[in-house]
Amino acid sequence: MKYQERVEVFRSRIGEVIANSGLNHSRFAASIGIDRSTLSQLLSNNNLRLPRADTIAAIAEQYQVSVDWLLGLTNQGVIGADVLRGPLEFEDFSESSANQRLLEWHQEASGYKVRYIPATLPDLLKTEQTATYEFRRYGLGRTDQSIRDTHVLLVQQRKAESELESCQSTQDIEGFARGEGIWRDLSLNDRIAQLEHMIALVDELYPRFRWFLFDGREIYTAAFTLFGPIRAVVFIGQSYLVLNSTEHIRMFSKRFDELIRCATVQPNEIRDYLRSLINKMKK
Repeated sequence: MKYQERVEVFRSRIGEVIANSGLNHSRFAASIGIDRSTLSQLLSNNNLRLPRADTIAAIAEQYQVSVDWLLGLTNQGVIGADVLRGPLEFEDFSESSANQRLLEWHQEASGYKVRYIPATLPDLLKTEQTATYEFRRYGLGRTDQSIRDTHVLLVQQRKAESELESCQSTQDIEGFARGEGIWRDLSLNDRIAQLEHMIALVDELYPRFRWFLFDGREIYTAAFTLFGPIRAVVFIGQSYLVLNSTEHIRMFSKRFDELIRCATVQPNEIRDYLRSLINKMKK
């Protein structure tokens, strides 16, 4: 599902929530902590953006619908109160270093399995050129600090007790190889070097690091990370939604299991898959 399609699904589903609530727009907006004009923007056919993470969470918590349903990740809307019960936190890029916070969470989960759906490419596999390009593009924090943080993640994964599973679509990787979307200004040589770097690292880190790829035409997922049994962290635009309850963690673990079951490229096949992409790029 493309981003704009997800915005349209969200607009439709918040409309359902409002209708079911029996409230007018002013009272509904007040119930989730926003003003009437903001709600009107969210409902407008001209709206091109999802709301802030805290607004999505407020809707989910107040009206007992799932965040996944609101974002179009599932067709099941209403969920039990026990699933939503538990502490919620928000981390916003404007308030703290996103990478530094992620490093802290990785360190806290040392000894547990970390399960990871990247927003672009797995951080620990990025070359300096790719990390520099990406962080300059988005303007998130200092580039040199971001590169150091990426290196720290790699060092941590080299520890014997580390275990990390990553899962994403083949379309993400193939789009990178072709220089599509956000990668269109990254040079062909840098993209080839990135894929070569990935091959070397997946060989070195296996089986402590296992990377699965699924067909994005068959199944979709938002970017999230499971830090063992400690927390689930969902990446939403400019914020992280942090979920600490056992119920939330089990829910996201089940989702990750579903993605692995749908994988079309297994960890032991990644090397050959990446090599085939490089060969196409060099033609």
